[in-house]
Amino acid sequence: MSEGVCRWGILSTAGIAKKNWHSIANSGNGRVIAVASRSAEKAQQFIAECSASVPVSRTVEAVGSYEALLARSDIDAVYIPLPTGLRTEWVVKAAQAGKHVMVEKPCGVNAADVQRMIDACRKANVQFMDGVMFMHSARMKQIRQVLDDGISVGTIRRIVSQFSFCAADEWIQSNIRASSQLEPAGCLGDLGWYTIRIILWALNFEMPTEVCGRILHGAKRSDSSEDVPMEFQGELHFRSGVSATFFNSFRANHQQWVNIGGTKGYVQVNDFVLPYFGNEVAFEAGNHNFAVDGCHFNMEKVLHRHAVSEYSNNTRNSQEAGMFRTFAGLVLSGKRDSHWPEIALQTQRVLDAALSSAHNGGVAVAP
Repeated sequence: MSEGVCRWGILSTAGIAKKNWHSIANSGNGRVIAVASRSAEKAQQFIAECSASVPVSRTVEAVGSYEALLARSDIDAVYIPLPTGLRTEWVVKAAQAGKHVMVEKPCGVNAADVQRMIDACRKANVQFMDGVMFMHSARMKQIRQVLDDGISVGTIRRIVSQFSFCAADEWIQSNIRASSQLEPAGCLGDLGWYTIRIILWALNFEMPTEVCGRILHGAKRSDSSEDVPMEFQGELHFRSGVSATFFNSFRANHQQWVNIGGTKGYVQVNDFVLPYFGNEVAFEAGNHNFAVDGCHFNMEKVLHRHAVSEYSNNTRNSQEAGMFRTFAGLVLSGKRDSHWPEIALQTQRVLDAALSSAHNGGVAVAP
């Protein structure tokens, strides 16, 4: 292991890997050593495109197979953005090769897949983490403080979240997220992972007692054997008395918000997944008041804006760079943090329950 630097390999040339090339470059304790694809030419093209946008100080090598990258002794950790249907095999192989693993989401096709990944990483004493960037934003600490102050929100009663974007018909016919072989959970896997995660996070990872789901619209590309969810709604109920709902869609314009409401007020975050471009990340806490004075019925707005100085879009203090910095810090320290695999498995279990419910008429399913 290079002193003070986590040496990364990227397993796949998926589009999201371009973003994370930049994130690793700005992490401060990581460096991309090699990129693997099914052909060295494709890997080299990816490297050339990334280098033109975000130049790095050292040459990154193109590798013509995933096996060859995992066999290298100069790589400590791998970032795996392969399609979900392929991830389990390569996460397990990476762990067996002694590589620490950062994997895109949804982590697996089902919880059994994720458990296999976690078991393989634990056996090899390597770190496992899912690539949920917002978890590494400084904003999360401030939201937690507001949720826990007993005044701003009080006791949480209801959480509502939406993550959506409107995809063109051509996208549906070409993208892997419309393939039941590669991404069987469709928008639930791609977008629902985030809405489920923010709900669980808000409740300190209390698991729901029951989950209900409904596929509102399904579609598939021409080579897919079955439809996958293009629009999905889910409902969660918790033993603590909290209820939560989420909505995910490839058919509605960009929205990525969460509202956490309680007995005294609420927290509203309008860009919890991908912060709006700028030099700060913010959220609002509302404690509105309904006042009656004779014939005057007044809803008084009481709104507090909270902001954190944090740039978006992969800069050094962004959530993306923070994610890779945190991961590399664990690798370099020799410590393993079981929190990350545990919450990945919890998220997958809730996702599985929502999809199972949807395939069975919306009946309640225990995760």
